[in-house]
Amino acid sequence: MRTSRLRTVRPVLWAGWAALAAGAVLCVVGWYGVSGERFAERQLPYLASCTVPGAALIIAGAVLLGHGRSSIAAARVEELYGLLVAAEPAAADETGQAVLAPLAVSGELLMVPGGTLWHRADCPLVAGKAEAVPVDSKLVASGELGPCPICEPAEETD
Repeated sequence: MRTSRLRTVRPVLWAGWAALAAGAVLCVVGWYGVSGERFAERQLPYLASCTVPGAALIIAGAVLLGHGRSSIAAARVEELYGLLVAAEPAAADETGQAVLAPLAVSGELLMVPGGTLWHRADCPLVAGKAEAVPVDSKLVASGELGPCPICEPAEETD
C-alpha cells in the first residue's frame, strides 16, 4: 500500500524541485540581462522572457513541493490507519463492550536510572533495555517515580 502511493508522489517532488531550479536560473539570467541594459525599453524583453516565467516556475515548484509533502503525509496516515484496522479486535465481555488485553503482565518491576517512571518487565518502553534495573522501593515510596501509563504497574503495589 505504501509503496504504490509513494511511487506517484516522488515524481511530483522531483518536478517541484526541477521547477524551482529552472525558475531560479531564469530569474538570474533575467537579472543579468536587465543589469546590462541602461534603458527601460531594452530591459523589458529580459523581464518578459526570463524573469516573469522564472517567478512563475518558482511559484509552481513551491506548489508542487507542498502538494507532494501533503501527499506523503496522507500516505503515512493511510498506512497507520490500515495498521489500526488490521489489528485484532478486542474481545467483548457480557455487556458487549470491548475488553482490552493488558499490554504487560509481568510481576517484576523495572526502572531506568534517571527516569521518572517504573514499569513492568515486559513493558515495551523498557523491554530489552540493558540499562533497566529493578525498582528501588524508596524512590516509589518517596513519590520520585510514578507508574508507567502504558503498562499500568500500579496494581502490583496496592
